[in-house]
Amino acid sequence: MSEMLSNYFKSVYRSILTTCLIIACSLLLANPAFAGIDDDKYDGNVFVLYAGNGSLVPARISLADSLKAKKPALLVYYVDDSSDCKRYSTVISQLQAYYGKAASFIPITVDSLALDKKYANTEDGYYYGGTVPQTVVVDKAGKVRLNQVGQISFEKMDDTLREVFDLLPRKESIELKRRSFNEFNSELSN
Repeated sequence: MSEMLSNYFKSVYRSILTTCLIIACSLLLANPAFAGIDDDKYDGNVFVLYAGNGSLVPARISLADSLKAKKPALLVYYVDDSSDCKRYSTVISQLQAYYGKAASFIPITVDSLALDKKYANTEDGYYYGGTVPQTVVVDKAGKVRLNQVGQISFEKMDDTLREVFDLLPRKESIELKRRSFNEFNSELSN
């Protein structure tokens, strides 16, 4: 009886050991589906994951509505599986912190564009040139002030937006600073 129990435990032990070995081998040999900022693998929306700014997607306003409201627009053409777009999303997010209330930020995933369609100049697909990331700044009159492919520095984008809003150049003005969250505003209390 004890020998039968011993054989039973040995067979259970071998089964567990074999199962663990199979699982370990399959995990080691499997190709990981991990993506990161420096690769062209899809892992979700670039603005949510890498810029930490889910408020940009989906865009709150269309280009036509922005122009109708006489509000400048910043269009960013991107794809979620591009390392360039992933890195550039942080610049767009930083710009939105300063200009988000004064300009319309319109990120456009090029996967959603019908490339064989003829677009009007008030539609998102009109300015797309076929490469990402692409940034287009349109002033409130509908004039293109910037149309550039690739990653653009925060400073260059800031200079362009300062021109659009007729602000002093960065060299001549005080640096924009965000007010701290707990700061007391005496203007409201007087």
